[in-house]
Amino acid sequence: MPTLWKQIVFSFASILSIGSVVLLVVALSTERWITGTTLCQTGVDLVNASSPELEQFTGHIYYGLFQGGKTRRCGLGIRRSKIYIFPKLIKKINSGLHMIIILFLFIAIGFAVVTLAFCIYNAREVPYQSIKGPFGLYIWNFIAALFSAMGFACFLAAIQCHRLTEHVANYSESLFTLMILEENLGYSFWLCVASTVTHGANILVVASSKVHLPKIQTKKPEEPTATGDDFLY
Repeated sequence: MPTLWKQIVFSFASILSIGSVVLLVVALSTERWITGTTLCQTGVDLVNASSPELEQFTGHIYYGLFQGGKTRRCGLGIRRSKIYIFPKLIKKINSGLHMIIILFLFIAIGFAVVTLAFCIYNAREVPYQSIKGPFGLYIWNFIAALFSAMGFACFLAAIQCHRLTEHVANYSESLFTLMILEENLGYSFWLCVASTVTHGANILVVASSKVHLPKIQTKKPEEPTATGDDFLY
């Protein structure tokens, strides 16, 4: 059985691993990777709108890796619509990069689960192979953090280099052209970043299992010693 300190350390590492899995699953399933403001450029050009009137042509957009939604105003009132990345919109964007992002995040979830399994194992047993001990946990945490980081880095590349938000906003728009006024990274994106940070913290927690705490030694009562004078009596 591992020492009490190691049981505490690896139990806490297990909690961090569970947290990382939850963060990635929530990030994948939610629709707030990007939030932004759009402008109906066609409507503005038709009426030659000035600055105070632009508010009547502004809308909002949000989306994740699988779906989202948008609100547009082009002088005909508010129009709301859902955005579905699959199966049609994926053909209009950089589909290869988008699939790589999803693949990286699923791989990160897989290695986070592996990390959790080995944390539980180390909390209950003393590993006889180094790959099952702290050294292995360093590797699994690093790989999980690496794929998670590559996932959100590829998403940033899609935003900056391939104008992902512009393509998503203008999909299925035949009469109007929407211009992106503002786009911000939503909480879904930051959950992915938090998962990467969690694995970094997990590496530090696992490293702390090497710390040897001083053992508390109880002082034994001294046994009386018999001298030669005692035998005389």
